[in-house]
Amino acid sequence: MTNEDYKKEIIRLKDELDVTIVAHFYQKDEVFDMADISGDSLQLAQMAMDDDNPYLIFCGVGFMGESVKILSPEKRVLMPKIACCAMARMIDGEHYDTSVAILEKSGLKKEDILPITYINSSAEVKAKVGEMGGMVCTSSNAKKIIEKGLKSGKKILFVPDKCLGQNIAIMMGLTSCVIGDGSDPKESDIICYNGFCSVHQLFDVEDIEFYRNKYPDIKIISHPECKPEVCEASDFVGSTSQIIKYIKELDPEQKVAVGTEFNLVNRLREKNTYVLSSTKPECPTMNETTLEDLYNTLKSIEDDKIMNEVQVQPEVAKWAKIALERMFEI
Repeated sequence: MTNEDYKKEIIRLKDELDVTIVAHFYQKDEVFDMADISGDSLQLAQMAMDDDNPYLIFCGVGFMGESVKILSPEKRVLMPKIACCAMARMIDGEHYDTSVAILEKSGLKKEDILPITYINSSAEVKAKVGEMGGMVCTSSNAKKIIEKGLKSGKKILFVPDKCLGQNIAIMMGLTSCVIGDGSDPKESDIICYNGFCSVHQLFDVEDIEFYRNKYPDIKIISHPECKPEVCEASDFVGSTSQIIKYIKELDPEQKVAVGTEFNLVNRLREKNTYVLSSTKPECPTMNETTLEDLYNTLKSIEDDKIMNEVQVQPEVAKWAKIALERMFEI
């Protein structure tokens, strides 16, 4: 079938089935356009909780589908492609335990460590964090969550994105280190795991200099998953939703260069918007989902042969939900 055929069939199946399609901002346009709900990872999890349909098809990456299932266990969550975020893959339960052991070996007591995990992590890691008294954060609320965590008097172990942890530390005037960089963890307020987003690592200060030289009045906008030096040289740093809001409020004639995923940047507005990179910053895992995958998933519901259903072990779901709920409370 052609893409147009798939679109017609997807629309037909949506009308006939009790199903809601959600898509992350980074999805391909043809998939994104089929969604009933769109947003960033946390928005989608929250909106899915309020949705009445029993079936939810999540077009995104694995940890996002897990978050929806954890928060809405009664729903049947299916993913057209269970793609795994590269950053989330950088840490699992074993890597997490090893990191805590390294900190203990450095002289920190486990009870003096408060873990915070970026939402871009597996249910297993969220559960480990929850069991240790920690919580989840997003790029938009990381500063608030860390502020709350520091009131405990404990050292913050921030996983898995070192850049987000370092950028928040700079913003708050705190010290930070990365596990394994030779620093003494006891001397830092925020101890970061050595993970990162491969897409946001593509942006460099040289790219900023290029655009500033070409367009002196341009606004440079970056995501806090970018390197600290890129964020420090930017005019605005914010989460996906914050970037969208910031650009919408600008004069349409204002030129902007944006350091985040290509699909999002490409649909922000029709003109005066540039990608802050000499290469196409496209998330490979987000772009795995196709219209054919979406159609096949819907068809599996119609045929009562469910495919790619997200499952989370009860004990993991219990502690991961606690870590998420601690974030919601704040």
